[in-house]
Amino acid sequence: MGKKRRIMEAQAPNHFSVSTVASHSHGLALANLSDLLLFPPSPASVAAMVDEPLDPPPPTPAAAAPPTPLLRPRREAFEHGLLPIPKLIFPEGTLAQTLSQLKEKLAPAAAAAGDGRVGAASLAEALQIPPDQAALAIGMLAAVLPAEDPALDAGGSGGGADLRDVLLFLYIQSYKRLVPRPHKDSPVVADVWPSTSAFDGYLSALSPIQLVRSNSRRFIPSQADEEIHQLSYLQKHMANILTLLADSVEGEGDDSLVLTMETFEHLGFLVHFSEGTSLSQAATFFANSDPDMPAAPVSAAQVHDWILQNIVSSLEFYTEKSTAKEGSQQIASDLDVTMADANTSHPRNSTTTVANPAFHRNSTFVEGFSKTSVVKHASDVKGNSVKVLNCHDSVIYILAPVKYATVYGCSDTTVVLGAVGKVIKVEHCERVHIIAAAKRICIANCRECIFYLGVNHQPLIVGDNHKLHIAPFNTYYPRLGEHLTQVGVDPSTNKWDQPFVLGVVDPHDSLSHPAGVSDVQAESATCVDPDLFTNFLIPNWFEDEVQEPTKCNPFPLPEIYQASQSKKQAVLEDTKKTIRELQLDENRKKELASALHSQFKDWLYGRIGICKKTYI
Repeated sequence: MGKKRRIMEAQAPNHFSVSTVASHSHGLALANLSDLLLFPPSPASVAAMVDEPLDPPPPTPAAAAPPTPLLRPRREAFEHGLLPIPKLIFPEGTLAQTLSQLKEKLAPAAAAAGDGRVGAASLAEALQIPPDQAALAIGMLAAVLPAEDPALDAGGSGGGADLRDVLLFLYIQSYKRLVPRPHKDSPVVADVWPSTSAFDGYLSALSPIQLVRSNSRRFIPSQADEEIHQLSYLQKHMANILTLLADSVEGEGDDSLVLTMETFEHLGFLVHFSEGTSLSQAATFFANSDPDMPAAPVSAAQVHDWILQNIVSSLEFYTEKSTAKEGSQQIASDLDVTMADANTSHPRNSTTTVANPAFHRNSTFVEGFSKTSVVKHASDVKGNSVKVLNCHDSVIYILAPVKYATVYGCSDTTVVLGAVGKVIKVEHCERVHIIAAAKRICIANCRECIFYLGVNHQPLIVGDNHKLHIAPFNTYYPRLGEHLTQVGVDPSTNKWDQPFVLGVVDPHDSLSHPAGVSDVQAESATCVDPDLFTNFLIPNWFEDEVQEPTKCNPFPLPEIYQASQSKKQAVLEDTKKTIRELQLDENRKKELASALHSQFKDWLYGRIGICKKTYI
């Protein structure tokens, strides 16, 4: 020990830090540390330290590799872009051939337009469908495009859609939604959801919610399951899709079909990268293209190989994520943001999952709430879409601008959707009030629901619906006008009372009908009696300061509804005046107040009915 200490004394530096002492004296006792500080070394000994280090420095860790971008399906196309119009859906065995023939029919019209676009009239003629259905198809295509198309007007009738987008839109009409999986908490679901229905089914004796949960208590698939299903569909059909989009050139075999960079970008209708990188930027064969010169076309076979490679990588990521989830025995937060982020008492808030930092989160979930109120403002909503799933006996306020919204499997619930710039879909709901301002709404397989709508396009009604009611939009909040402008909803146009009704059978959905049932027109909706129409008040919890707050309903009421409201307001003012003029002692005032309160409760429970209690 003495010899070792003398060596250390000869080699110790003039200025010691505690960390330096610790790193160069692993075997020394603490008592020897003071000795080291008492013997300053000579310059020669300092130089010797360079040649004779006591301990080699620890290896420098390698820099972490950047996360690999993941190719994801565009869920909006699959969730909101499928229309149950039989003549838009072709048998899978002849799908590619039929669409190739359709491309040849539409190509002259696209060439005549000078910009490669086709309108509703050309599509109706080529598909032999009514003009209104063709206009609906073009309009729905516009609603699910990944970016705004300036040449395609909001109505989808005055402008045309790019032929390549039309072909992709028609191709995915062959997609079949994933069959729901069994719910892991069947007894819990059985305790919450209605087990009986007051209605006789048109095609089934089961209510929409019972139909979803019948027999094995099947449950809506997770977002990860759906994306795996969508990627697998694209993996299977990508060769046909690329052949449909490709241009023919001179050559043999794989070299005879090529894709330009512009056409390649149209695949963004179906897929996108997790962190928002464009397809052409991510693809090696287009990544270094000179922006001042058109990129050379690439063979369809090369594009196919590249896309399949990325799909396989994404499927592997999903598989690893699913394995980790099953191992931890936790409920998946899937690949998106849940409302549990802001609700620490909710069980989903404890979820931990494997994550790729490059995996872009673009949806917000409000899921599984019961007997409560949920209020979310723009700062609480992540991404461009929101989903309200399986909520019961609750009030849900989404006071934020989004592009897409879904309400699925809810009962006895009021849902307020502030401003939706693309499409709302309401499916498998019972006794639900939907208050929504949006460009479009699709209603499927619902019962005893009331829709208070401010919509720029006809409400689309499909599936097995019963006793639906529709009414004009009936509420406001301080930022509503701002949010409507942000997402492009025009409050001067409201087509709430012009429902577009399609068939009961949805070929994309195995749950909406029994197998083998022929299609009939779905049941439409009835307008709410103006005398029963009421405004809905949204409490201003946080008193947000807005420069130009919305102080009234921005959607003008139809004259008959406005007259009814004015009449009610006049009666209210007369009643208030009469009460003020009454000469009553304190006891009589208390009796009057109690009577008014009792009558109000009776009216509230009878009129609203959907909420047996108020959760605020």
